[in-house]
Amino acid sequence: MSAPKFTTLGCRLNAYETEAMKALAEEAGVGDAVVINTCAVTAEAVRKARQEIRRLRRENPEARVIVTGCAAQIDPDSFAQMDEVDAVIGNSEKMAPDTWAGLSNGFIGETERVQVNDIMSVTETAEHLIDGFGTRSRAYVQVQNGCDHRCTFCIIPYGRGNSRSVPAGVVVDQIKRLVQQGYNEVVLTGVDLTSWGADLPGTPRLGDLVMRILKLTDVPRLRISSIDSIEADENLMMAIATESRLMPHLHLSLQHGDDLILKRMKRRHLRDDAIRFCEEARRLRPEMTFGADIIAGFPTETEAHFDNSLKLVEECDLTWLHVFPYSSRPGTPAAKIPNKVDGATIKARAARLRAAGEAAVARHLAAQQGKSHRILMEAPDMGRTEQFTEVTLTAPQTEGSIVTATITGQNGQRLVA
Repeated sequence: MSAPKFTTLGCRLNAYETEAMKALAEEAGVGDAVVINTCAVTAEAVRKARQEIRRLRRENPEARVIVTGCAAQIDPDSFAQMDEVDAVIGNSEKMAPDTWAGLSNGFIGETERVQVNDIMSVTETAEHLIDGFGTRSRAYVQVQNGCDHRCTFCIIPYGRGNSRSVPAGVVVDQIKRLVQQGYNEVVLTGVDLTSWGADLPGTPRLGDLVMRILKLTDVPRLRISSIDSIEADENLMMAIATESRLMPHLHLSLQHGDDLILKRMKRRHLRDDAIRFCEEARRLRPEMTFGADIIAGFPTETEAHFDNSLKLVEECDLTWLHVFPYSSRPGTPAAKIPNKVDGATIKARAARLRAAGEAAVARHLAAQQGKSHRILMEAPDMGRTEQFTEVTLTAPQTEGSIVTATITGQNGQRLVA
């Protein structure tokens, strides 16, 4: 019996959960199976999931094909109807030991082919089953799952459920173990990180968790993944200002730069809120760099609306852009909005945003010339600065170590030191 094979599509949280599933499957003795952890963020992501399922079936004709993840959670029946699929399991079920124990014994009748319950009824985040994952230099720790907000373009709450938080004590203990294992950087991950704590006793905030981690652990570098800037609390801002071990890099869920489009997206911030947050964060930490998600071509977006997104790149001094051409997602309110932007225009606007992003990266790289940086080595010749900029080092270093080096040039989108 061969060990199961796993394929991950989509976000970092999916990758984290795949590692947990590997451990569960191994413990349960599941074999001769192919597991696809799907993504549903866009219609294209779902199409790619189906394509991947068919490919894996062709390459593994004798294995059982098990489909899970957000696409499977949202539309289990359509995946169950695929001839290539043997079982569909939901996002909650995939983290349950009992599910994998059942899968190890094969399938009993049609009822076990689909094991997907109402994700909205889930009130707790699964216990941590792995002590982070990643390279030997950086570990990712899930502290939150789900989302209570309903942005009109987003299907993810229906795949992840409502927001659930991992208690601070559990997080701190896990990070202590990771530090003992030699990790020099830990990244906090979740679906809606800034909602952490709302469901816990006393309703702590993300800043409280960050301060507690930095106080009670010796982690050399703590990094936060994507946040909603409008929900940044006082302690998070204090940590940005006073804690050098909190990395000066934040990825912001901005989505657009025009107030009318933001309202139609049902976002909770306006353009000026984003600009104000970036100005304040950089005032508190001058070396702060920002990444951001921006959608091009949302329904009703005019050239003037788009121009406000383009201007936001400079007004917020954004560096690392994740540009998403709008893709209508069935089941979301935005899919019903009339006055769709045509595909060619969406593609052209996305290209203009990406060009603005490339120019921003070039400015950032040029500004680092001659500066000294502390670099976390991800490979003998490559690492990242505290601002998450990739650096090629001319002399090999120990993977996982933090080295101090002076920037001497650049090569493409990497610095050279």
